[in-house]
Amino acid sequence: MANLLLEKRGTTPVLSVGENWVTKFVKRHPLLSSRFSKRYNYERAKCEDPKIITEWFNLVQKTVLQFRIDPDDVYNFDKTGFAMGLTATAKVITRSEYYGRRALLQPGNREWVTVIECTNAAGWALPPCVIFKGKVFIESWFDSLPED
Repeated sequence: MANLLLEKRGTTPVLSVGENWVTKFVKRHPLLSSRFSKRYNYERAKCEDPKIITEWFNLVQKTVLQFRIDPDDVYNFDKTGFAMGLTATAKVITRSEYYGRRALLQPGNREWVTVIECTNAAGWALPPCVIFKGKVFIESWFDSLPED
């Protein structure tokens, strides 16, 4: 990439940028260091504003108190996804004073396996539901499902 950038600028380097260029560049600049990134979905990142979260929980608490809702009647239904075909981490260049892993946003065009769960405030839960993308269903997949 560095060679392409130099070429676009019309700069002709005496030697082309070598295989270990990034490592040597980071060593020459003590304000930089390399770290492994962690996956982080862009849509999830937009939903983590502390102000929005606080307002939501205040509204839930007000509603529970106002209508005297019993914990047995408070449910959480949620889903999570696992991206297919993504690598777990990537090495990134970041400030050396930063500790821990940097987030790396992933594109939203990957195939996902979805898991759905349902629990209530009293502590019981339904068995999780796992959803795969598919067009053909094999009858044996459904043989050992719970009756309910």
